[in-house]
Parts: sequence; structure tokens; C-alpha cells
Amino acid sequence: MKIFPITSVLHDADAVAASTRDFLATLGLDETVVDTDFEHYGSGNPDLIYVRTGGTEGVFRDLLPQLRRQSSAPVYLLASGTSNSLAASMEILSYLVQHNVPGEILHGSSEYVSQRIAQLKCESEARYSLRGKRVGIVGAPSDWLISSLVDRNEVRNRLGIELIDIDMNELLNEIEATPMPENVSLDAVAPTAAIADALPGAERIYRALKALVTRHNLSGLTVRCFDLLTTVHNTGCLALARLNSEGIVAGCEGDVPALLSMMVAHAATRCTGFQSNPARINVETGEILMAHCTIPLGMVDRYELDTHFESGIGVGIRGYRTAGNVTLFKLSGDLKRVFAAEGQLLRCGNEGDLCRTQMTIRLNNAEDTHYFLTAPIGNHHIVVPGHHARLLKAVLQA
Repeated sequence: MKIFPITSVLHDADAVAASTRDFLATLGLDETVVDTDFEHYGSGNPDLIYVRTGGTEGVFRDLLPQLRRQSSAPVYLLASGTSNSLAASMEILSYLVQHNVPGEILHGSSEYVSQRIAQLKCESEARYSLRGKRVGIVGAPSDWLISSLVDRNEVRNRLGIELIDIDMNELLNEIEATPMPENVSLDAVAPTAAIADALPGAERIYRALKALVTRHNLSGLTVRCFDLLTTVHNTGCLALARLNSEGIVAGCEGDVPALLSMMVAHAATRCTGFQSNPARINVETGEILMAHCTIPLGMVDRYELDTHFESGIGVGIRGYRTAGNVTLFKLSGDLKRVFAAEGQLLRCGNEGDLCRTQMTIRLNNAEDTHYFLTAPIGNHHIVVPGHHARLLKAVLQA
């Protein structure tokens, strides 16, 4: 983080320097974060403009073209409670609004400002961590994902993510070339002989996907996984569950917007989240039942093995997680829309006529359920542990 000060020439330099030290100390900072060379603006992750005194409005106006050339991030104005710092910051922010430049004044108690700076740092680090990531689309999006298109240029320009197309045959050939494992060690016991017999094949798919990750230098991938049912007579559910727990973001059905949502979630919270779709919605109570046949193994307290729901073959995952805070999250493939709503995980179920991992979630605002019935961003949404709606939205703002 870097703080760039602007000061009126009318103020005594020694007095301003002393007040700066005192102000930064109240925020738990020291002068090592101060940088007077605006050529470095845009590299601070995040950068703050410290409006130290009044009379700085013209100084900022003249600086703004340079700042926007160097960074497209919102302009964050740090304002103290002395020397007309806040008044000048308000005039500057008004100017930014007039010129359609996003901005915010950081002002208030030292606790609030310190917390907000920490939030901005988290947001900035999440954005930075996405730059240069390569994610694979193995096969193509499943045929039923008719609305889940993606704007590759927007994804590259705004998120810094490169989408890599990988032919399904490359995965199938890799599976064929991978020796069938003799033993598979898991924290769950196969309940039936059929599932036990399917485990080596599921492990084989996992190892083949790991090989693709290494070969293409991927940070994540999404797989046209239903093709595996007819070609190798098994499922990718266990493989995706394991990859996600290893920090390799892995999604189902070739759903690229869902994968990008998981990439953002992982960058912001270090958890990829649970890719799932609503099975039932109660708009009166705000409750939603989310279900899918795979979930990151590191996201659950325990899990059971079952078959894949739709096909009744292979290995599916039924995960259980302790009740607590969650966020439902999804961004559109053109990055123009984002949905993030906070709620509570009430319970995990095991109904036989649904995908194997089942989470009943009650949204904090029951009105948010109407989004799913009036203007959803596709069917898949990501369940992220914790309350992170503001953070997830903010990562996409720059």
C-alpha cells in the first residue's frame, strides 16, 4: 500500500509533517507508506491520495489525467479531521463524480478507516492475483448452457484471465494413457461394491486432469463432464472435488461464467466455493435448496460417496458442512452483471431424488430470492463460506 499526499503551499511544511505522523499513527501506519512521487501511483495495491489540507483541489485536478493514465482503479481519498482535509476531499470527490471517475473518501474513526483500508487492500490483492491466470475449457460448454456465454476480451482486459480451449479428446487420451490405480485412499468408505469398483476410474480421471493442468500451466479448468459418462463410464465429481481442495479451481459442465465466479471467489476468500444450482426456492422464507454432485473436499466437515445422480454411475460426493454464514455469488460471462447475496446455511441434506450435496440456505433478505425467478445469471451459482458480498462485488469494480 502507498499513500500519496497533496498539500497546499500555504501550510507550514513542518506542521503538516508532524500532523501526518500523528494521523498515520492513529491508523497503525508509519511514514514508510508515504510516497511523494506520483510516477509510482498505480503500483501500491492499493493507492490512497491523502488530502492533507484544504486548498488542494486545483492540485488534484491537475494531477488527475496522470493518475488515470497510470491506474483505472477508483480514486480513494484519505481525509483527516484537521486543516480542512475533509472539505477539500468532498470538493475533489464531487469533481470526480462529475467526470464519471469512481471514488471514495476514507474518513471517520481510526477503527473504521483502518478497517476500510484493510478491505481495500484485500480487494486490490484479489484483483492482482487474477492477472495472468490461465484457465482451461476442457471440451466445450454443455449443450444446455444456452445463456452461459462469455466475452473473452472482457475477461482478459478486466480480470486478466486467459481462457484456454482444450479438446475433449486430449483429456480422453490422457485418461487412456494413465494407468488404472490399484488403491484409492479417501476419508470416506464406498458404501456399495459398484462405487468401490468405480473409484479407480474416478482417480484415473483426477490424475489425467492434473496432467492437463501441468501441461497447459492452468490455475483452473472447467470440464464438459457429462461426456465422461458415455466415453469412460465414470464421472469427474471426485476429481473436481480434489482439485478444488488443492487450490486448482475446477468447475462442472464446461460452465465458464461459473468457473470465473469461482476464480474470483478463490482470489478474494481463498475458497473456490460450491458450484451448484437451485433445486427449490421459497420466496416467502428466503430459503433456497442448492445441490450438485461435487464440492471441494476442504469445504466440508465430512463427506460420503454415492453415485452421480442423473446417471446413477461413477462416484458422486455428498458433503456435509456445519451451519453458518454463506454468500451466494455469480457473475455473468460478459462481466456486466453480478449477483451476491448473504445468508445462512441451515442444513445439509441427503434426499435421494437430488444431486448428492444439498445445502438449504436462508438469504438474509428474502427479496433476493426473486432474482432467481425474474433475472438469474444462468442456473449455476457459487456458495462461498462466510459473508463476502461487498468484497466479491468490489473485486470486479476496477
